[in-house]
Amino acid sequence: MFDLHTHSILSDGHLLPSEVARRYEEKGYKIIAITDHVDRSNIEFVCSSILEFTNSFRNNKIKVLPGVELSHIPPDQFLPLAEYARSRGIKIIIGHGETIVEPVIPGTNRAAIQADVDILAHPGLISKEDVKLAVKKGTFLEITSRRGHSLTNGHIAKLALKYKAKISIDSDSHGPEDILNPEDKLKIAQGSGLSLEQIALAYKNLENFLKNK
Repeated sequence: MFDLHTHSILSDGHLLPSEVARRYEEKGYKIIAITDHVDRSNIEFVCSSILEFTNSFRNNKIKVLPGVELSHIPPDQFLPLAEYARSRGIKIIIGHGETIVEPVIPGTNRAAIQADVDILAHPGLISKEDVKLAVKKGTFLEITSRRGHSLTNGHIAKLALKYKAKISIDSDSHGPEDILNPEDKLKIAQGSGLSLEQIALAYKNLENFLKNK
């Protein structure tokens, strides 16, 4: 079981990276990414801090990947900030998509996909054109359990299935109460309109993606 969208006290989460890892380990997860929010003001600090943690983390039960979530930035900053994060050794780059419950800048979805982020988080009422671009780029579209952001899961799943976009099923966890049992995460995915076979394919695609991480 994977969760590639989590937060710690390095941004607006409530837990230390070590506690994030432990709580996911206790629920049976095998791989997670800690992906704290960044913009130009803190990307250097967050990249350095999460890499220091993951490079020193020794646990044969759960693998923790260093990540960032590029959040509420001007669209033209996605590419340079994504390139900076990758150059530092960040393994998972998330774009904070156009959720309907936050004032995200219009055009963010497309800019994030064009910048080759790995996952477009909670992309809201994403257009079919941007879904097609995600397919071309290999960007995963997120189905989320996060309150508010999850309101458009059905729309995202419908377009992802129609155009064969890859799907990442994540928690966007900020605190202990957000860390789901795998069974509950499965129910979130089913509630978005995915069948068990489609969920299995989503996890297979993620597994293949993670082989080189």
